[in-house]
Amino acid sequence: MEQFDVIVIGAGAAGMMCAATAASRGRRVALIDHATKLAEKIRISGGGRCNFTNLHAGPANYVSDNPHFCRSALTRYTPQDFLSLLKKYQVAWHEKHKGQLFCDESAEEIIRVLKSECDKAGVRWKMPVSVDSIEQQTSGFILKTSAGEFSAESVVLASGGLSIPKIGATDFAYRIARQFELKIVEPRPALVPLTFAQSVWAPFVPLAGISLEVDISTGTKKNKITFREDLLFTHRGLSGPAILQISSYWEPGTPLTINLLPEIDLTPALLEQKSGNKKQLSTVLTQYMPARLAEGLLVSCAIDGGGRMADLSDKVLRRIGDAVNQWQLTPDGTEGYRKAEVTRGGIDTRELSQQTMMVQKVAGLFVVGEAMDVTGWLGGYNFQWAWASGYVAGQSA
Repeated sequence: MEQFDVIVIGAGAAGMMCAATAASRGRRVALIDHATKLAEKIRISGGGRCNFTNLHAGPANYVSDNPHFCRSALTRYTPQDFLSLLKKYQVAWHEKHKGQLFCDESAEEIIRVLKSECDKAGVRWKMPVSVDSIEQQTSGFILKTSAGEFSAESVVLASGGLSIPKIGATDFAYRIARQFELKIVEPRPALVPLTFAQSVWAPFVPLAGISLEVDISTGTKKNKITFREDLLFTHRGLSGPAILQISSYWEPGTPLTINLLPEIDLTPALLEQKSGNKKQLSTVLTQYMPARLAEGLLVSCAIDGGGRMADLSDKVLRRIGDAVNQWQLTPDGTEGYRKAEVTRGGIDTRELSQQTMMVQKVAGLFVVGEAMDVTGWLGGYNFQWAWASGYVAGQSA
């Protein structure tokens, strides 16, 4: 039986960061993954350029049932720390907007950096190897795998969540959590497009492909959250950064409120143009938005866009103004894990030490990255959590 100090299960962003950090402390580390290709989620991220961090990453950019948990790790390993690592390997990068950083060349560069850090520190690679079981012993753990049995003082669960099963996502971390009787916050797709009932969406199907900047919000009072991002119409519902962001906060059965013209209060603008105006309402609306969008909104409101402005009642103009500035609609679901960039929920962080990422009641068992209930916003925040949580666990495992 091969013996190690630390076995990290999952060779993604958090797993490689953790393995490299632990091995650089002189720990004998094995990195196990069931995939044949290394870090596929990094490879496909950011359109192949990998949005590897966000300059503004802080606790407020993360969703969790235990919102303060992420503070310590994010303070100890910052976006600047990751940039220092990239500088060492001469990886060129650029900022797109809102602090989002991407590789100039390709996501492969991030994989190269992490793999090099692991190799340099002496990490032993075990790929493709699947883990059948983990048993706790008095002096650590025994893992039964497709490549035989391994033992280790510490085991790190870095196998991620359920998003994008076609590139290898599984519920492995949750199965192990249940084995050790750890609480799990119900997992669900996040950073995911939203869908609508066919009856609701019929007027908008022809709008597929239209994109515009909106204000989008969900929740009420102190739980209300709003983003200003681009919205994209699809054949089945809505997508684009605005929807991906809000999907992490949206609760099934509750409405979204979308302001399709965040810079213009449409009702007074229409009332001002009404007097003596012989133009059709649909023509006037095209001053403010794509013609197809105006048409779809008029159909959904059952308003005849062919009516002349001067002949329309103030009530009708207010109705269309509200439909544009306070469009309310309730999704009937999401596109699911196959389209979700991340998984919301996971292993309850109240089970973990925020200083080390170790399970408080199982000495030597650690959790990093997406496997736990910490979900970042769209825009590099989830990778920053992978680096930070992986680094912190690697310092202690």
